[in-house]
Amino acid sequence: MKPLVHLENVSYTFQTPLAETKALDRVSFSVEKGEFIAVVGPSGCGKSTLLNLIQGLYLPSSGTITFHHDTGEHSGCLTGYMLQQDQLLEWRTIYENVILGLEIQHKMTPQNLHAALELLKEYGLYDFKDQKPSSLSGGMRQRAALIRTLVLNPKLLLLDEPFSALDYQTRIRVSNDISSILRSRSSTAILVTHDLSEAISFGDRILIFTPRPGTVKQILCTDFSPSLTPLERRQEKEFKTYFNILWEELNTNAS
Repeated sequence: MKPLVHLENVSYTFQTPLAETKALDRVSFSVEKGEFIAVVGPSGCGKSTLLNLIQGLYLPSSGTITFHHDTGEHSGCLTGYMLQQDQLLEWRTIYENVILGLEIQHKMTPQNLHAALELLKEYGLYDFKDQKPSSLSGGMRQRAALIRTLVLNPKLLLLDEPFSALDYQTRIRVSNDISSILRSRSSTAILVTHDLSEAISFGDRILIFTPRPGTVKQILCTDFSPSLTPLERRQEKEFKTYFNILWEELNTNAS
């Protein structure tokens, strides 16, 4: 079976009138359907640039990104993107925020609108659907942002540090909830994070990037029971071993 997406020797260079900055250098990896990939590396190594390339916001300077699908849609319609901030519009209700993507993509069908309401019920936000984002906690806002993404039924979720704006306790709880939600839907996802514990609790594989220009130095495969939640992974004896491996690799990169 072909992977959902495959990157082959992808490089990207930012160009200005005064200089060129190479962000990524010959990045190659595949993502299988239903797989969770975490990406870690030093600041400025091109992790967010990688997601922008997969989303189709940037075009590779060289190399190829190939989606294997049968929908006939371009990559921007196949992916859902969650950013560091929830980007909810304060003048719209939670329900109106959730269906924003459907409006933009002209997919306001009765079936899709019903699916939006069902997701709000499933994830505990139905009673808040007519309220404005300012009345919700940070964790609830992130759930609303997730529903806005999921209602478009993306094949691949791109998560760019979506929990970093939350306090530590809320971050662990919300990341656990959202990761469990995605696994229950057999979603495919790539998470960029600076939090090594978050990467281990989330990822089936963890891509370790070098400093800029970023490239894949090592891929660490985790071996947890599929039934474990991210929070339960943190209690397993293997967790510390994986953490130490990541810590050593990133410290080596930084030296």
